[in-house]
Amino acid sequence: MSTHLTRRLLQLYVGLALYGVSSGLLVRAGLGLEPWGVLHQGLAEHTGLSIGVVSIVVGAAVLLLWIPIRQRPGLGTVSNVFAIGIFMDATLAVVPDVHGLLAQVPLMAAATVCNGVATGLYISARFGPGPRDGLMTGLHKVTGRSIRLVRTSLEVIVVATGFLLGGSLGVGTVLYALTIGPLAQFFLRVFAIPEASKEPSSEVTPPAPARSTPVAEPTPRRAILPR
Repeated sequence: MSTHLTRRLLQLYVGLALYGVSSGLLVRAGLGLEPWGVLHQGLAEHTGLSIGVVSIVVGAAVLLLWIPIRQRPGLGTVSNVFAIGIFMDATLAVVPDVHGLLAQVPLMAAATVCNGVATGLYISARFGPGPRDGLMTGLHKVTGRSIRLVRTSLEVIVVATGFLLGGSLGVGTVLYALTIGPLAQFFLRVFAIPEASKEPSSEVTPPAPARSTPVAEPTPRRAILPR
């Protein structure tokens, strides 16, 4: 396995793991979740499933919506569905709830920054978008509407549905919405992986066929000595 591919795979799975950890920390901060997290938490309240398992189920359901809009998943897409939910539940299992703004605010801020780092890591690996991002870009292509309009519409629907189901909506949700774009853009540059250079060909060039007629030798010229 080449060093280039190894780095891409490492960034993919470190990024997805960190994304799940940051999502779990946002839950523990208790000041509001990211838009899809609000929906996941609301569904978890009504189904009795853990929020991580709900995240996996919703991710798989969203992936099915790719079929009519002709989106093609990659390794990162499928990994996204499972890895984030698993690491989110693992984080919630070991990190207790925090109480008081002096603890909640720093945890919320740290979780949001970690989410931006995670986004930069796994997207820079270039193994395909997550199911939710792929739904957004697919709807953009099908409807001809702008990315901004499609994303805003999706997140408004998701947040409103999650809130009605009992999901946590608060200052953390607003902070996330305002900062995740600039954070992701910054860390995409930090973790950008250049395209792999083409490896030199290992094929041996076959010798030229022998000529049937003699070829005159070129007139010798003065040798050029190195300077």
